[in-house]
Amino acid sequence: MVEYSPGYVADHWCERGHILLILEGELDTELRDGRRFTLRAGQSYEVSDGPNAHRSATKTGARLFIVD
Repeated sequence: MVEYSPGYVADHWCERGHILLILEGELDTELRDGRRFTLRAGQSYEVSDGPNAHRSATKTGARLFIVD
């Protein structure tokens, strides 16, 4: 379980794969290739190691369940 406070912005590109489930709030995720997604409570995504480097931010705050 991870909780991001309102205004959180990642300060690096994460190159590790994860499975995320958004439990509360909204999470903005950007992939290094330029794709962007906004995920809301009840949504999930999977990103692999390496070429899918990503970083996240949230304006409202978010609570996540993450599997590395």
